[in-house]
Amino acid sequence: MKTRNKAVPAVYILLEKDGKILLGRRCNTGYQDGNYQVPAGHVEEGELPTEAIIRETKEEVNVDLVLNDLELVHVGYRPKHDPSGDRVDLFFKAKKWRGEVKNMEPDKCEDLNWFSWDNLPENTVFHVREAFECIKKGIFYHEIGINVLKEKGLYNI
Repeated sequence: MKTRNKAVPAVYILLEKDGKILLGRRCNTGYQDGNYQVPAGHVEEGELPTEAIIRETKEEVNVDLVLNDLELVHVGYRPKHDPSGDRVDLFFKAKKWRGEVKNMEPDKCEDLNWFSWDNLPENTVFHVREAFECIKKGIFYHEIGINVLKEKGLYNI
């Protein structure tokens, strides 16, 4: 009997204001520290992806989301970059959101800022940048292969 893949679901939120997207620079996490990405997190056991992104957004940037205001805009799949497993990346866009954006995790995020879609930081997390490019082109699903991760120095197994 073959071993089944145990992929880890991860969720990401696209918060936009005045044509710009909110990005935070990671720090002290051991993964992609020094690079920018949107608020994100893993789906916990017993939690639905939409519940996870609502929770993570509140925990990370003090923004309240409502289920009906979320739109799934992109799905990505990538092989494991460490022993924890492959990733299924679910990118949601908030059609509306409430609250004042605030860095609620300064121990994990050293900068929180709005960036133009056309002028993203060079040090944006690779798979997030790839997803952004797909979203701009209307591509709903993409995969990043092991060879690409190795080439970028992102495959540590």
